[in-house]
Amino acid sequence: MKKLFLTTICSCLLAASIQAQHLQPGKGAYLGFKAGLNVSNVIKSGDSDFKSRFKPGLAAGIFVDIPVSEAFSFAPELVYSQKGYQSSGTILGGDYDYKVTTNFVDVPLLAKIWLTDGLNITVGPQVSFLISTTESFKSGTQEFRNTIEEKNKNLKKSLFGGVIGLGYELGGQLGINARYALDFQKNNADGSAEVPEYKNQVIQLALTYQF
Repeated sequence: MKKLFLTTICSCLLAASIQAQHLQPGKGAYLGFKAGLNVSNVIKSGDSDFKSRFKPGLAAGIFVDIPVSEAFSFAPELVYSQKGYQSSGTILGGDYDYKVTTNFVDVPLLAKIWLTDGLNITVGPQVSFLISTTESFKSGTQEFRNTIEEKNKNLKKSLFGGVIGLGYELGGQLGINARYALDFQKNNADGSAEVPEYKNQVIQLALTYQF
């Protein structure tokens, strides 16, 4: 189902990009590329002793802007997005310090509302597909590390969330955008001290280029 959904999205973006090749950016539908920085953390529930910190990650992908009116566009995207968190503390008398990176393919389906010439607000739902998870430990017992790695194997493979942000076209083919994304679903963990129940949250800053 995940592969079918992603294939359908890619096909739609490709079809739109072929049409966009006959139109000038800013005057009709167009295809673009984006790349930037994610700063991610989690909003947790469950164990109150679990502490997390923001961590940096990468974001890169493609988007299509399809004008509906002079002040409104439909802007779907397909984005590789690194999320996760950093955590440190003490459990059972032992110190730990580690970082979890969750690699997602995000599919935001955004409404773009133009406020002024070049400035816009984006808002809409997002579906995220978990591709892989990696852990990096600075400290912690081997038993603790094994527990983290094992529990992370059971994280949800797809999540539904939302996005809100601001964008600005710098002129020519370049633009910038900033957004906040939040999962509406929890990660399906068991709420333990090692891996609590949580929702991903991401602040993303990106540079865009229109083809």
